[in-house]
Amino acid sequence: MSHQTVIILDFGGQYNQLIARRVREQGVYCEVRPYTTPLEELKALKPVGIIFTGGPGSVYDPAAPQADPGLFKLGVPILGICYGCQLLAHNLGGRVAQAQDGAAREYGKTGTSFDTGCKLFRGLPAESVTWMSHGDYMEKVPEGFHLAARSAACPNVAIADEARGFYGVQFHPEVNHTAHGAAMLRNFLYEICGASGGWTMENYKETALRRLREKIGGGKVLLALSGGVDSSVAAALLAEAVGPQLTCVFVDHGLMRLDEGDEVEAAFSQWDVRFLRVNAEERFLAKLAGVTEPEAKRKAIGEEFIRVFEAEARKIGKVDFLAQGTIYPDVIESGAGDAAVIKSHHNVGGLPGCVDFKEIIEPLRMLFKDEVRQLGRELGLPEYLVSRQPFPGPGLAIRCIGGVTKEKLDLLRQADFIFRDEIAQAGLSGTMDQYFAVLTNMRSVGVMGDGRTYDYALALRSVTTSDFMTADWTRIPYGVLDRVSVRIVNEVPHINRVLYDITSKPPATIEWE
Repeated sequence: MSHQTVIILDFGGQYNQLIARRVREQGVYCEVRPYTTPLEELKALKPVGIIFTGGPGSVYDPAAPQADPGLFKLGVPILGICYGCQLLAHNLGGRVAQAQDGAAREYGKTGTSFDTGCKLFRGLPAESVTWMSHGDYMEKVPEGFHLAARSAACPNVAIADEARGFYGVQFHPEVNHTAHGAAMLRNFLYEICGASGGWTMENYKETALRRLREKIGGGKVLLALSGGVDSSVAAALLAEAVGPQLTCVFVDHGLMRLDEGDEVEAAFSQWDVRFLRVNAEERFLAKLAGVTEPEAKRKAIGEEFIRVFEAEARKIGKVDFLAQGTIYPDVIESGAGDAAVIKSHHNVGGLPGCVDFKEIIEPLRMLFKDEVRQLGRELGLPEYLVSRQPFPGPGLAIRCIGGVTKEKLDLLRQADFIFRDEIAQAGLSGTMDQYFAVLTNMRSVGVMGDGRTYDYALALRSVTTSDFMTADWTRIPYGVLDRVSVRIVNEVPHINRVLYDITSKPPATIEWE
């Protein structure tokens, strides 16, 4: 099915990925492109609508990002958000100025009145709250536009030229703080752009499978499978598309959580693919012997991973395609569509030098994380893989403070499993975004039975976050923490103390190393 496309033109706003996710949530496909994208390229996408994002600049500053004037002649509806709104006014004969005396400068939640006769706000309450973040305002509204919303400090919170389909809002409809923001975007997409919707994961899956089969033909594909969500879903999609032409190399470095390697292997038994599980635990532990510094651990693991993968690839010989689980945020963050930049950005320590392939394929490069999970479910991957929480590439090696040994890893595996098991039994796994155990390098005195012990202290970590840029520690009920602590000390040898990390990010990071 061919889908309609909305272009999100990125002017450096902090919420550009969020806008894209909100549009897709409404069943409309969209792509984020930098504002420097040539007009012809944008035209070729045949957009049904264009959204200008916010950005840190001021439109009257000569160095600020500008829009190609040709965009306003395409006959396509445009929605300008924040900086995008000022850009619209600036380009179409209005005047934007710096707000004086805080009169029209607004940050945060702001009471706003709407003209509900305007298509953008149709069917919504006349009064609600919006999320503002702007230091400039429109001094003069361009000809043909009328004011469609206002706040106490600012008479022109939203402008509309309904005849041409141009709309500008000073606030951010994509953030949750704006009440009815999703409904405004829906109005823009369906009432103004005439989108028909229908962009669903099921449709996307069928399109992706068809395209992969066309591209790969009879070729051979090689994929390094880490067992994470992205690489697993990419592998499942390719398995569904070309089956036995796919070889998955799963490097089991012995740094995974309890039974995880077996779970990954079991998940792929439903497809007829070449699945190679390399048990490389001893190799990795030998490389980590005596290494205590976190960065040195990461580097050693990254390099060894490439070596093991190369050794396997040599046995396979020439392949046509090397597949990677790159996802859309990686693409956007590394220069929105500049393939050369992405390549360097997304390789764990560089591409294996001796893998002989013609081309890289990235079957998930247009999907956000939540969409990747959805696609995994469509493909029939088990929930334990699809809803797996983020897990660092170096695995438990960086949750084992100081030196890494098999003994310490086994203790950590058991303790981590107990923590996750109790969280699941308490029905809390959906309320936290990442939770795990850390084996500290600290020993302390304890008492067990009639004897004195001198054993490890284990730390528990759990955070709640929407974007992993900032995170708050989870308020786990005391009763659950108590059960976790009692079980760990009783069931796991050499741990006699359990701590709970109650530091948010910032100042702390989510992982300890």
